[in-house]
Amino acid sequence: MPAEILENPLRVSCTFTRGTTSVLKVDDALNPVLTRELLTGLVFLMHPHGRGDSYRTLEKHKGTIDWFVAALAERGHQGGVAGLTRAMLAELWWSAGNRREAESRSLLAALDRETRVLSVDVRALVGGRLYNRYPEYEPHEPYDEVAWNNLADACRRVIKESWAAHRAARTAAEMGQDPFVHGWTHENICWQMLHDGPATPAELGARAGWTRHQARYRVGPVHIQREALFPGPRVMLAYQLLFGVYTGIVPDGIDDLGVEDLEWAGQSTILLRYLKGRTSHESLTLSKKAVRLLERWLEHSALLRVHCPPELREGLWLRFEPSASGPHRRGPWRTSRPYRTTLAQWVNDHGVVDANGAVIRLHRHVIRTTFESHRDRDSWFGSRRSTIDPNHSPAVEGDHYLSAMTATQKNAVEEIVEQAQGDLLRKSRPPMVLSDQDIAHLADQFPHLVSELELDEAAIAELVGGQRDVFVASCADPLAGVHGPKGKPCPARPWVCLLCPLALFTPAHAVNLLRMKAFFARQWQQMPAAQFMAVFGHYAQRIDEVLAKYDPAQLARAAAEVADSDDEIPLLPEESTR
Repeated sequence: MPAEILENPLRVSCTFTRGTTSVLKVDDALNPVLTRELLTGLVFLMHPHGRGDSYRTLEKHKGTIDWFVAALAERGHQGGVAGLTRAMLAELWWSAGNRREAESRSLLAALDRETRVLSVDVRALVGGRLYNRYPEYEPHEPYDEVAWNNLADACRRVIKESWAAHRAARTAAEMGQDPFVHGWTHENICWQMLHDGPATPAELGARAGWTRHQARYRVGPVHIQREALFPGPRVMLAYQLLFGVYTGIVPDGIDDLGVEDLEWAGQSTILLRYLKGRTSHESLTLSKKAVRLLERWLEHSALLRVHCPPELREGLWLRFEPSASGPHRRGPWRTSRPYRTTLAQWVNDHGVVDANGAVIRLHRHVIRTTFESHRDRDSWFGSRRSTIDPNHSPAVEGDHYLSAMTATQKNAVEEIVEQAQGDLLRKSRPPMVLSDQDIAHLADQFPHLVSELELDEAAIAELVGGQRDVFVASCADPLAGVHGPKGKPCPARPWVCLLCPLALFTPAHAVNLLRMKAFFARQWQQMPAAQFMAVFGHYAQRIDEVLAKYDPAQLARAAAEVADSDDEIPLLPEESTR
């Protein structure tokens, strides 16, 4: 069974979907019956019976069991869940925090689903509304550009320096010999640790039968060699934080990664599978820089995996942490998430500041929020979906990520809104179409065109003479900068002229307009309707308005010159309909 209760001593064991197993010891001295029943509820909350699938979930609920049993013992309750009353639970939960109340309710509900041990009124209370509601979620504010760049630069700097020290220590170890025979030089100490693992002077001296004082005198300090060969929490955090900057994966998904979660698809592509606490397994194809970062970390931590206990070798974020040794630790090796105090100390040590010069408060969920707010939105155009991350609903994305913007992004959004408003105004204007008679009296018949565009006689002559033709129309000012940098030739595609306020359609453009209409028809046949409307919809509607102003006899003559082929239109390779 992936989750079960073990006796002598009382323990709860859980095997997660990744294949790792965790065991927690439980003290049942206060109320053995109630403790075992709540542990049974915990088993049914964990994989494969429930959604719990991480060590932290197991550990948090075990803490809630200890609290629940102790709190009821203070109130004089002995015995199992069947003896609980509605008044007793209500009084306990009123004074509890939201996490303790929610977790204890879930334990009782999971137990009751399998055993139906609760009375009817207690069952209704357990399934009812929480007394202690969770506070309203406020979206995280992303880091500003200065803080974001400083955080990434600090991570890269730590990685670069530690990797250089690691390579130097490995090189020194290749030149070293047994220090017990040839002396305690830097090279020989590196050689010793490379072959036998990290050690303190006292541990090295114990092998030769020296006292601690003798070991410190003869061996000297070895922490420089040890830290260079075996990366600690400071170095691991630099890799882990930069990995979050590169990928935007949820913090709990990054924490629980194992080496087996890296699925190589070729020599330079990794498909990463990770567990998101609120949902389930998700996957992501890593970018090239994220792949290179993981390759470097696996190489940097290779010695750790040689000397650590076998059961820890598959943890991706393995590090050497001497302070973690003790009777309840697995020696100096750790794979669990770092403490918040460690994160705060890391930021202070490396001086990561924001645009105001203040040291940032490092929060790994803010890293994810900042990553999402900086992601390229180009993929939205022509897409059937409007969210950045396929694991988000549009509502979640809008409330939690898109609403949190930096000052630079707000300015960019305002500029986009202004451009969109200008586009709407241009689309509402009727197309400027001239007949043969209109061309002869352009200045007299179209004074508004002359005044709006500030045309002189030479410009009008170029317009009607064909010198300013841009396939489907003539352009009043190709350097106006409407669709590109002002003063540079307009970079717009041929169909964009259909909605441009500078376009002037003359009888000479009838053939090209029909060729463009045939191009739209071919695109309609090969593109999904939603995608076609997103890309070409407005232009296809405008071309009908333009052609409606032409003489039908003239259009009939022009249609004879249309071959309905891409060769008739200046297209890029990716725009072809073949």
